[in-house]
Amino acid sequence: MKYPIGIQDFMSIRNDGYVYVDKTALVYRLANEGKYYFLSRPRRFGKSLLISTMEAYFSGRKELFHGLAIENMEKEWKQYLVLHLDLNTGQYQTVDSLLDKLNAFLVPLEEKYGRGPGLREAGQRFEYVIKAAAEKSGKQIVLLVDEYDKPMLSAIGNEKLQDDYRIILKSFYGVVKSCDRYFKFAFFTGVTKFGKISVFSDLNSLTDISMDWRYNTICGITENEMTAYFTESIRELAISNHLSFEATCERLRKRYDGYHFLEEGDALYNPYSLLSTFSKMRFGSYWFETGTPSFLVELLKRDDFYLPDLTGQEVSADFLNSIDSLSLSPVPIIYQSGYLTIKGYDKDFGLYILGYPNEEVKEGWANYLLPYYVHVEDGCGPMFIGRFVRELRQGHPDAFMHRMETLFRGVSYETVGDAEKYFQNAFYLITLLLGYYVEVEHTIADGRIDMIAKTNDYIYIFEFKYDKSAAEALRQIDLKGYAKPFASDPRKVIKIGVNFSKEKRCIDGWKIAGEKV
Repeated sequence: MKYPIGIQDFMSIRNDGYVYVDKTALVYRLANEGKYYFLSRPRRFGKSLLISTMEAYFSGRKELFHGLAIENMEKEWKQYLVLHLDLNTGQYQTVDSLLDKLNAFLVPLEEKYGRGPGLREAGQRFEYVIKAAAEKSGKQIVLLVDEYDKPMLSAIGNEKLQDDYRIILKSFYGVVKSCDRYFKFAFFTGVTKFGKISVFSDLNSLTDISMDWRYNTICGITENEMTAYFTESIRELAISNHLSFEATCERLRKRYDGYHFLEEGDALYNPYSLLSTFSKMRFGSYWFETGTPSFLVELLKRDDFYLPDLTGQEVSADFLNSIDSLSLSPVPIIYQSGYLTIKGYDKDFGLYILGYPNEEVKEGWANYLLPYYVHVEDGCGPMFIGRFVRELRQGHPDAFMHRMETLFRGVSYETVGDAEKYFQNAFYLITLLLGYYVEVEHTIADGRIDMIAKTNDYIYIFEFKYDKSAAEALRQIDLKGYAKPFASDPRKVIKIGVNFSKEKRCIDGWKIAGEKV
């Protein structure tokens, strides 16, 4: 089986024999039930392939759809004039870079259909060419815009530049409304949904299908689709990794499934990660290998955000569905970027509960953030965690704490910010990563334990204090009976009290007590 890794062109996939998960029934539904649409999905989720599929459909390329659902649904196969604007490829560091991109889109059209005399502004030129193209070709126009928000995302942190981009794009996209009679269809994709003075405010008839149950599965791969299209791939993956078929399916679910874009409906696999796993026959962090936007870290640092609050939050749909440069929370853009997803829903209050989609995202997110909070060389996070895990497994808590102390050395005051929150964030990330190799818990019935780590032979109970003492932290473990739930457990219980100095911005002491409770 040929897997279209990084191939986003529908014609190439169909002509060259790559596997294609059929989404054409939903394309037909969109085309015949409405006119103007917007879809938000994370990167590498199939948005560009969807756009390419629409381009082939509206161009009347019937031969490319042989054997697909739409072949028996569409009877006329009309040809429309398709205009495809892909903003994903630009860097957008200046206004000129955006104008150059729009100019590269407009010039070939103007050469073919003409340019209005004296027109310089991109929106005006676009309006003229739409009218001229429709009149000369005798065809209605289909506009497909991929990654509409790339310029806006590139300017996060630069409010002046973002406002400039917003003005340009608002004028450009607003042309669709003024030229409504020339359009058959328009479809916009992006990662995020910018609020306040939106780039789409002049196009008020735009239908947002990002949280529409009818189109929940238009990007991504469902469980049923995975078993229908990739059963043989799963078998090969199982053999390659010395697993049963059932164990392989479960591992795929835990690692790559779990994206939810509404309160009910199918969970979705990240298609890029799933196809990469089948292609390479190994479980990896493929989504993160394609890069993580640095602006997400900048937002977290800007707000001095408490990382444990990322999961378990209850938020409204309005909160999730709109972002702007002045937002008081980075959560909406982190959700829209795919690092958080909907894990539950409170019907009484209309609140969505957020969490990490799967192991790939949680592990990759922690590995990516860790060097920003502790002294770890780029790309060395897994190596450090591996050493931590060995020390816990071998019953060497003092070596574990010495290594932990080293991680917190040399961190600048600018990096730290609020000392207590910084320490909590750093330990939170380390705990997430440890959780893939040892069992990690945080709470008990009688109170909150800062961290419990379990190996085959040991149970470690951690208590952290700030500007107090390690002895006091250790006493709390005993006073609150944190070890009592493990009284009948055959493993050795090791209690560790840790103090963090706000003045020194580091761990300044720990005490260890090991006993069989």
